[in-house]
Amino acid sequence: MAKPQPDDQPKALPPAHESMTLLAAAVIVHDKAANRVVLLQRGQNAKFAQGMWDLPVGKSEPGEPITETAVRELYEETGLTVKPESLKVAHVIHGAWGVEAPNGFLTVVFAAHDWTGEPENREPRKHAQVRWVDAAAIPENFVDTTSGALHRYLAGGPEVSLDGWQ
Repeated sequence: MAKPQPDDQPKALPPAHESMTLLAAAVIVHDKAANRVVLLQRGQNAKFAQGMWDLPVGKSEPGEPITETAVRELYEETGLTVKPESLKVAHVIHGAWGVEAPNGFLTVVFAAHDWTGEPENREPRKHAQVRWVDAAAIPENFVDTTSGALHRYLAGGPEVSLDGWQ
């Protein structure tokens, strides 16, 4: 059998910019010394979960690495800055469907222990407030998927959760 020539090798596929599954990133900014985390409360004009608490979270832009999504969304929502290389994967959520993701979503939840800035509500049209919350007093009125991720992270528990699958 003839040795395959370089031209016979499969070509790399282009990036999957048109994925059927929505890709999102969330960030747990955890001040370990004070045992507190940055949370936001969704406002009355939010697309979903009005009035509920959540992590800073948002959708990935086409062609954007997930770590850049995390950095961008955290800054856009809270004014906090983190370096992509300082993010640690804390949890992964795979949802069967979502408000803006009828074909499912994958949220990579990162933990950040180093940041610059103080939390502020940079999107008052979407959020009622952004603030530090004691990790032992997480509000119960919290978006289910990210609440599960946050509680599992704080307890050192499972790092993957499924939502809406049979």
